Amino acid sequence: RTFFDEVTRQTGRTPAEVWPELRLFVTGGVDYSPYREAIEQSLGRAPEVVEAYPASEGFIAMQDGAYGEGLLLLLDTGLFYEFIPLEEYGTATARRLALWEVQMGQQYALVLTTTSGLWAYDIGDTVRFVSTSPYRIKVTGRVKHFLSAFGEHVIEEEITAALSAAVATSGVRVAECTVAPRVGGDGLSNAHEWWVEFDGESNAEQQAKFIFAADESLQARNVYYRDLREGGMLSLPVLRLLRRGAVSSYMASIGKLGGQNKFPRLTNSRALADALAPYEAA
Repeated sequence: RTFFDEVTRQTGRTPAEVWPELRLFVTGGVDYSPYREAIEQSLGRAPEVVEAYPASEGFIAMQDGAYGEGLLLLLDTGLFYEFIPLEEYGTATARRLALWEVQMGQQYALVLTTTSGLWAYDIGDTVRFVSTSPYRIKVTGRVKHFLSAFGEHVIEEEITAALSAAVATSGVRVAECTVAPRVGGDGLSNAHEWWVEFDGESNAEQQAKFIFAADESLQARNVYYRDLREGGMLSLPVLRLLRRGAVSSYMASIGKLGGQNKFPRLTNSRALADALAPYEAA
C-alpha cells in the first residue's frame, strides 16, 4: 500500500483511476493474503495474483496454474538444491539433504549451489514441501525470523496464518505488523506483543476480535504455544497500535525502505519493538 499511497499523493487520483485496466499482480517473497482486502479496495476489483520465488541467487520456483497450493520447484535452471531440517539448523551435526530425501510437511532451510559459482550457499529462507511429485514448495519465512523466548518455537508461517485469521475475523485491514516477546515483571505477565499498523480505522471491538483470533490460530497451529497458554505461562497477546505510515517511516530511518527489504513479521528479542515505540499511536 505504500506505493499506492504515494501514487495518490502525487496524482490526486486513486490507483483504480490511474490504472483502470490493471488486472494482474505478480508477488513474491511475502504472503499476499493479509494484504488482499486492502489491495482489492484500492483497485476496486480483485486482480489475478501470480506468485513467484525469484532470488538474487537464481529463479527458484513459480506458480504454474491451478494445481493446488505451493510453487513448482524449478529443476532445470542451473541450481542444485539442498535442505537443512530446521530443527538442526546452526548445529555442528546439521544434515544437508538432497531433493530426493525431503519429506512433506517438514520445515527446511534452503541451500543452493549454482553454475555461477555459489557453493552450498545458505540463502536464509525456509520452505516446506506440499508435494514431492512434482516437487512443490511453500516459502514459509526466514531462518532468523522466529519467536521462542518462552519455548514456543513460533515460526513466520504460523504468524502469517494467525494474521490472516485475525484480519478475516475482525474485518480490519492491516498495513504491516510484527510480533515480539514481552517478558513479565513489574505486574506484567509474559505475553506476545502484536505491533500492528492498521490500514484505516478500527474500533475497540474489532481490535479485541483481532487479537483473540490471532491467539486462537496460533494455539491451533503450534502445540508449544498452546501448552504455554493453557498452563498460564503466556497470557493473551497484547495489541500495540502503530500510527499510519509508522513502518515506512521506521524503515526509511534505518535506510531500508524499498521492495528489496522485508519488514520482519516476528522477532525473538525486544530490539524491533523498542525501536517502534516512538511510532506508537497516541
